[in-house]
Amino acid sequence: MTRALVTLVVSLVVALAQGRTPIDTPPAPSLVGDWTQFGWDVARSNASPDDTGITAANVATLVRQRVVLEDGVDASPIFLGGVTVNGATHDTLFMTTSYGKTIAIDAANGVVLWTYTPPAYSTWFGSRQITAATPVADPTRQFIYAASPDGRIQQLAVADGHAAWSTAITLLPQREKIASSLNYFNGRVIATTGGYVGDAPPYQGHVALLDAATGSLLHVWNSLCSDRAGLLDPSSCPESGSAIWGRAGAVVDAATGNIFVATGNGRWDGRTYWGDATLELDPDATRLIGSYTPTNTASLDQLDLDIGSTSPVLVGGDFLAQGGKDHLIRLLSVQQMAAALVGRELQTVATPSGSDLFTAPAVWRNGAATLVITADAGATAAWSLVSGLLQQQWRAPNGGTSPVVAGGLVFAHDPSGGLRVYDAASGAAVTRLDCGGGHWDSPIVVPGLIAMPESTTPGNPGALNIWRLPGARRITRRR
Repeated sequence: MTRALVTLVVSLVVALAQGRTPIDTPPAPSLVGDWTQFGWDVARSNASPDDTGITAANVATLVRQRVVLEDGVDASPIFLGGVTVNGATHDTLFMTTSYGKTIAIDAANGVVLWTYTPPAYSTWFGSRQITAATPVADPTRQFIYAASPDGRIQQLAVADGHAAWSTAITLLPQREKIASSLNYFNGRVIATTGGYVGDAPPYQGHVALLDAATGSLLHVWNSLCSDRAGLLDPSSCPESGSAIWGRAGAVVDAATGNIFVATGNGRWDGRTYWGDATLELDPDATRLIGSYTPTNTASLDQLDLDIGSTSPVLVGGDFLAQGGKDHLIRLLSVQQMAAALVGRELQTVATPSGSDLFTAPAVWRNGAATLVITADAGATAAWSLVSGLLQQQWRAPNGGTSPVVAGGLVFAHDPSGGLRVYDAASGAAVTRLDCGGGHWDSPIVVPGLIAMPESTTPGNPGALNIWRLPGARRITRRR
């Protein structure tokens, strides 16, 4: 039985045991070695089971190429192996810059294959209108979906970068930002909105579902004025805020299709206003299934301590973890969220260095063990889930952006510079690969190579780092 099939069977058993209706869609990318979206899979586990050929014994031998970009990429790339671009076969990296250009780069030599520039690019270039969203690939491997600062999502052809459709998911892109990465599940693209630095009203966080084939906006769930469906003029809602801006954006339970998001500062009343909350929506984003908010939600709002500074983390089974700017990680029960939880956390633990959490943790399943690996500005740490509680297994005194796991190794970009590599089980330092610093940019690891952007002040040149195994040749194969 293949790893993908085992994962699907386990997910179906868990879903049926919890009384949920399973969705007949496999969670894994279509080719071994592809990295099709932020976090590797729809649940944003940030952990690839693929054999990358990169090990503790050879990772320090990787050869780095630094590709200069005209603008920074404050996100991660995605990767499709052996796709047809400009009439030839290329292993290809795709990424979106801060001002919304989407670029395809040959992973073998760093050559730019095509660039998509949104039509009105010049009208916002140099302004505060930016995006930090990672694109997502279609399972057919013929299209990717990317965001731009004009509040639009576009379907781009892998073959040449032309836009097949472009759809607005906000009526006020000057206030509502697409900060989080895009997701794709069951033929739909899932996007979320937040606000810009300073929280200037009016704006609100909402979840938008688009038909991937046509670009039609299917459903919108608003976290403020949630009794109103569809895109809202933000000024028409009495409240502002409640941004959905965690790096992972919308997280999907592959067994059920249910969507999990976390909101930032905003009013909460448990009826139509859902600021500073962890939320579970149905697969169509039309109905709230469950929710959690801390007992001090009003204080968090007043002190700018969003729990939505990071997206929900599906730890496994009934467990969900939720970090925040208040320096805490909360362990929650998904089933208990159906009762609209206020407080009643199963457990709270401090973030790795006791600072704000802006990153997406990795969930690594190693045999019977499950590790949640998290980085903040000052440290990187791992907790194991034991008897329904998190127990810290290791801690490294170096900060990081969103860590990823591949081949039993943790890769974390140190914002002050360098890509740090740890043994996932013990936390022992393996090596540090040289590169510049960054903000939210994070790596991906695929067979034979690592790719990671370096962000910069928007509008200034950025870079893409590609580390390759000497003499490595990629072989793609069906799952």
